[in-house]
Amino acid sequence: MNNIPSIFLRCAFWCVLRATLSLSLMSETSSLPNTGWDKANHFLAFFVLSCLGYWSYAAGHKLATAIIMLAYGGVIEGLQAMTSYRSAEWGDLLADACGIALGLTLCQFLDSRQARSRSM
Repeated sequence: MNNIPSIFLRCAFWCVLRATLSLSLMSETSSLPNTGWDKANHFLAFFVLSCLGYWSYAAGHKLATAIIMLAYGGVIEGLQAMTSYRSAEWGDLLADACGIALGLTLCQFLDSRQARSRSM
């Protein structure tokens, strides 16, 4: 993703990070944007977050990105457990982990393709 300015990627990362936290802690009675399935919402949010985090801060540091993103998912689940209107679920954390894994795998694949095309 060398052709996208890092300031744009970092801004997008922080906006998505904040939006994910805000949406995760809103009452479910609110009209929230979603995919229609809670686990897909988690998967999609953490797929996007892991890609943005990898490309804006941690290119080449897939494990560090995964650990930080999964810890963030754990914090969100902990905060949800403290509310009377949301609940923490291990399945949500698993969906987060799947989104992170696929996102980082895609990032690494795209980086390796880009590196191969530059070397030719």
